Amino acid sequence: MVANEKNMTFSDYLRSVRFRLITSHAAVLPFFAFPQERLDYRPEAGGWTVAEILEHIGLTSHYLLIIIDKSALKARRKASGTNLAQTVAAADPNPERLQNISRHRSFAWSRPEHMEPNGLADLQNVQDQLVDQLQRCLNHLQDLEDGAGLLHTTTMTVDNLGRLNVYEYIDFLARHVERHLTQIRKTLNELPK
Repeated sequence: MVANEKNMTFSDYLRSVRFRLITSHAAVLPFFAFPQERLDYRPEAGGWTVAEILEHIGLTSHYLLIIIDKSALKARRKASGTNLAQTVAAADPNPERLQNISRHRSFAWSRPEHMEPNGLADLQNVQDQLVDQLQRCLNHLQDLEDGAGLLHTTTMTVDNLGRLNVYEYIDFLARHVERHLTQIRKTLNELPK
């Protein structure tokens, strides 16, 4: 469903975002059950441990959801008195512009200090946080399935993306999880068998 992103309808796009969100979280959650020594392994070239990557995903999603929550509320308010059928008909989803977000090391990404892991997070709390974040995103998609999420945009400076609507912000969040799944797998592949 996610592979063919060209010329998709708005309904197809929403299904694609929901699918990406669920599959990315379903892929990352099993890592919380790994033995602690695997979670704490630091790559030979440096970088984050798997535990730190999981913490970073939770932190980044936390801050993205602050924007998503506010934007969803503003979009819902704007929907009153708006012809959403017309808005949806005019929508031209372009998920390809977010492709680089899914790819680890596809561009230089300087993140704010508050999204840097400190390595001290309780992983059970991080896991619970990710499950809650997934549910919040799914709730927004359900609440805004009528197209209202198209009515409000917020600037995303990462990779010079510019203005993103609520659905695109949720898609961005899911792709960020995918990005770090690659990093987790690379780190674990370094471990002796």
